Amino acid sequence: MKITVVGTGYVGLVTGACLSDVGMDVTCVDVNEAKITNLHKGILPIYEPGLDAIVARNVSAGRLHFSTDLTASIQGSEAAFIAVGTPPGEDGSADLQYVLAVADGIGRTMTDYLVVITKSTVPVGTAEKVRGALRAALDARGSDLPFDVASNPEFLKEGAAVDDFMKPDRIVCGVESERAQDVLARLYKPFTLNGHPVLFMDIPSAEMTKYAANAMLATKISFMNDIANLCEIMGADVNQVRKGIGSDPRIGTKFIYPGIGYGGSCFPKDVKALARTAKEQGYTMRILEAVEAVNDAQKSVMVTKIKAHFGSDLRGKHFAFWGLSFKPQTDDMREAPSVVIAESLMALGATVTAYDPVAIEEAKHQLHDRITYAADAYQALTGADALLLITEWSEFRVPNWSRVKDALRQPVVFDGRNIYSGTELRALGFTYSGIGVL
Repeated sequence: MKITVVGTGYVGLVTGACLSDVGMDVTCVDVNEAKITNLHKGILPIYEPGLDAIVARNVSAGRLHFSTDLTASIQGSEAAFIAVGTPPGEDGSADLQYVLAVADGIGRTMTDYLVVITKSTVPVGTAEKVRGALRAALDARGSDLPFDVASNPEFLKEGAAVDDFMKPDRIVCGVESERAQDVLARLYKPFTLNGHPVLFMDIPSAEMTKYAANAMLATKISFMNDIANLCEIMGADVNQVRKGIGSDPRIGTKFIYPGIGYGGSCFPKDVKALARTAKEQGYTMRILEAVEAVNDAQKSVMVTKIKAHFGSDLRGKHFAFWGLSFKPQTDDMREAPSVVIAESLMALGATVTAYDPVAIEEAKHQLHDRITYAADAYQALTGADALLLITEWSEFRVPNWSRVKDALRQPVVFDGRNIYSGTELRALGFTYSGIGVL
C-alpha cells in the first residue's frame, strides 16, 4: 500500500515512520528543503525516543522516503495524510491556511482516486473546507476525479509517540463512504491484528473527539492544580488526596498529578481552539475557560513561593533550573512553564542557570542567552540560592543531596512536580516547598 504524508513535523514523521515499519511504502513530503535534506542524512527535526531507529531502519529497507515534490510523491498513492501545523491565531482559533494549501496542492496534482485524510488537529467542519479546496483545484483543471475526505486524529503523547502509534488505545476514523472506510480499514489492519480497535464514525464526530479528549485531560490537570492550591491553604496533602481519589475507578490515577501547569503543542492550543469554536457557534465553554485560566495562573505559583521566601526584590539572587521542556522525554518548549518562570524571575532582577538533558537547544530559541545553560545537573547548581525542579526527568529523581547542598549558596528546593519528600529534605537541612504538599 502506497501512502503520502504531507508534513514532517511531530505527527507527520511519526505517522510516516510507523506506517512504513509495518510494510507500507511511505513518502513524507515537506516544503522545507532543509528538513528534507537533514532527514536524508538521518537528522530528525524532533526528539522522540525510538523514532530515529525506526526512520533509519525503514529508509534502509526502501520503504520510507522524503521529498519536497508533492506531484511526484502523490502518484500511485491510495491515501494522503495532511499532517501540517495548525498554529493558534491571536483569537485562539486554529490557523488552517497550511492544511488548505496542502489540500489545494493535492487537488492540483492527483491523477487517480484518493482518500485525503486530515491527521492534523483541526476544528469541527475542517473536512468540509478541505473538500472545498480539493474540489476547487480539480474544477480549475476541468477534472472530475473522485476523492474522499476522512478525519483520522492523532492521540500521540510526546515522549511515547512510537508506542502510542504502534499500540494505540483506539484508532478514530471519520469517513463519509464505504470506499474510504475500506481504504482506512486496510491501512490500519496491521494494528487491528493485535486487538487495537478502529472506531469508524462520521467526520464531525471524529474531529470533535480529538478536541474533547485533550480538553478532558487538560481539565483533570487544572482541577488537580486547583485542589493542590486549596490543600496548601487548608493544611492538607494533595499527594494523599490524589491517592484517595485515584483509587476510584471512575476517576483513575492518570493526569491527576499537580504541578506548575501544562504546556506543549496540544493542550494549550486545543483548549483555546475548542473554546473559540464554541463562541463562533454562540456557545460558551465555561469549564474550558476556567481550565485555561487556572493553567495560566499555575505557571506563576512557583514564582509566588520564591517571592514569599526571598522577597519581591530578587536582585542578586541566582536560581538553578533542573529541566526546561514542558514534560520529560521531549525537547518541546512550546508553552513550557519554564519560560514563564524564567521570564518572571528575571523581571524581578534574578539570574538563572538551567540544565535539561535534551531541550537546551530548543530553549535557546525562546530564552536566547538571557539565561546560562549548564553542561550537567550539578554544574547548574553552582552558587544558586535555590534549586527549582521544573521537569521531572528520571535523572533528577534521586540526586546526591550532599552534593546538591554543597553546590547551592542556600539549601532551598522548590519542587514543581512533587517528586521529592519534604520530610526527607528538611531532615537533611533543606528548606523545601512543593505544590500542595506538607
